[in-house]
Amino acid sequence: MAAYNCTLFSSPLGLKVEWHCAHLLAPESDNGSMTHNLGNVSLLRNNNELDCILKRRFQTLHSTNSRSSIVLRCFAERATRTPHSGYHFDGSSRRFMEGWYFKVSIPNEKQSFAWMYSVEDPGTSKSHGKFEEVLRGPRFPGVGAQVLGADDEYLWQNDDSVKRFWGSRHELELGHTFEPKSGALAPNSKLDVQDFSKTVEEGFQVTPILHQGFLRDNGRSVNVQTVGSVRWEYTTYPVYGWGNVGAEQKATAGWLAALPVFEPHWQICMAGGLSTGWIEWGDRKFEFVNAPSYSEKNWGGSFPDKWFWVQCNVFEGGLGEIALTAGGGRRGLPFMLGAREEVAMVGVHYDGQFYEFVPWEGTVEWEIAPWGDWKMSAQTKLYEVKLQAETKSPGTVLRAPTADAGLVPFCRDTFNGSLRLQLWKRTQNGALGQVILDVTSDMAALETGGGPWYSTWKKTKRIEDPIRTVMGLHVNVNELFRNAPNLKPPGL
Repeated sequence: MAAYNCTLFSSPLGLKVEWHCAHLLAPESDNGSMTHNLGNVSLLRNNNELDCILKRRFQTLHSTNSRSSIVLRCFAERATRTPHSGYHFDGSSRRFMEGWYFKVSIPNEKQSFAWMYSVEDPGTSKSHGKFEEVLRGPRFPGVGAQVLGADDEYLWQNDDSVKRFWGSRHELELGHTFEPKSGALAPNSKLDVQDFSKTVEEGFQVTPILHQGFLRDNGRSVNVQTVGSVRWEYTTYPVYGWGNVGAEQKATAGWLAALPVFEPHWQICMAGGLSTGWIEWGDRKFEFVNAPSYSEKNWGGSFPDKWFWVQCNVFEGGLGEIALTAGGGRRGLPFMLGAREEVAMVGVHYDGQFYEFVPWEGTVEWEIAPWGDWKMSAQTKLYEVKLQAETKSPGTVLRAPTADAGLVPFCRDTFNGSLRLQLWKRTQNGALGQVILDVTSDMAALETGGGPWYSTWKKTKRIEDPIRTVMGLHVNVNELFRNAPNLKPPGL
């Protein structure tokens, strides 16, 4: 079996990314290896341990052989894997939803695409009657697939059954078949690219490095510009998870996210990556190489009562891979029926380092208009961040899982946001010191959701003791189950 080294890309950060690839001259079970070099971080995995196989074609190879099919294998415990990558459904009949968000931005086209998948009440059948509804509350079993694409156009498809949905218990792998090919059975796990195309007429599958599918709009959206269909296939090299490069990755909402408290939960799965592939959006085709990409997820009883969100991976004025995610919401408190609290956070990845601003480590302030204007600032002992975003776009109304009505129009998004992000070191007396970042973007993703939004939402939040100390504890929940993996809760 012939082998060679091929450089897939050199990122703007100057990170040399090489894969020791196996030319496809033998069965896929043959051994090989791959190496990524990220600055001072070097990761080497042997294919005996690998569980994720992806076929890709390249036009130029470091080989004279005309065959251009390459097998790339991705180790499941990749360095950027975050806690809560898996599917959190525990088999119970309680009200439950889980949602995933995958975004690709194409800077030279000034366009972005985001896929939003949701599964609701997988433990409830359609026979859930009036008695059960009175006893346990309403249920809305089903699977939704939304896509916000070029020029803020929209597509929505849904299925009232969850039988064809599948999700990995501990890995970021999921899929759903809305319609299988004639004579084929819907898959219940990931397939290789070719087998998926042969098996699934309409549906999707996602892994940490592959996203593929075809969807048709169901024609049920009103007052929104839609497209008839979308087909896509792209692969992703993860650059940032949620933490420093090469270090243990963090739970976005802290270690307590492992418990059914402070619902809904939120996890950024990949703060930044580089994606290569294509998207057919209606009658337009977009091809891209090393396009900035992003993924996150939510799970729990429903979305927050009210929230806002800012996300961006495309910046001017800085070098290398820069990623921003910021957001806040009003969520329920555990063991306090009807009680709510308002929290927010900012996370910035730059030059391999993660700058985290959460209310149990410092102060977070926000001033968010019902639509059009987002302002945030936050401080820790060492750093300070400020962001200002605005848009003149009317945005597109999207659906979100709600406690009382299921997946309904409940938020507004746009990819046409103007943003300025500033990050400083702080001096010993708390003043602004060295400038770390001062960058801008005209491709920020912006959102407000829930409500009511009668006026500008203005808040300063700092969590005090004893909750501050509890939330600030360094607890690696995954390590607690290393010697008892069968007891590990779903999703972790």
